[in-house]
Amino acid sequence: MAEEPEYAEDRIRAGLAHLLAAAVEASGRARCEIATDANIHKDALRRILQAERSATLGEALRILEASRAAPRAHLLLFLVCGDDQAIDWLQSDLAKFFEEFSTEFPRALHRSLGENVGDVKPRWAKGTANRVSRMLSDHISELQRKDEFLGNFFAGERESSDV
Repeated sequence: MAEEPEYAEDRIRAGLAHLLAAAVEASGRARCEIATDANIHKDALRRILQAERSATLGEALRILEASRAAPRAHLLLFLVCGDDQAIDWLQSDLAKFFEEFSTEFPRALHRSLGENVGDVKPRWAKGTANRVSRMLSDHISELQRKDEFLGNFFAGERESSDV
């Protein structure tokens, strides 16, 4: 038997249901509360979470929002990386960062490149992603060094005042 195509309806429905069910579970909220906040009948929510019916785009966004997840980030992660990556980042600052980054990046490209934005090549994406990740890593390391320095500085100041 041939493998199911990547964009087959059953595969998409199952993956999205997996993500939404994980978001609902991670939220710690009752399903009836999520259904109410998402403006979805509780039976419809049950069928969506069990992949018995497909969620509309609006329903998926509202379920994620009612589950206190970053809705756009998780749907984008689901579309680009699959349900496992989206689930790994549930309820995390990394998901919120990704949502903000995904919103701001096209604007930043346009501001920086102007009319040259059309010259960007798809083959540059991987290298650019690695470069941005390294810059972010360096930034985090620098902040940690500063925090450690300030902690040591204030600890030494307290020791001096105790003498």
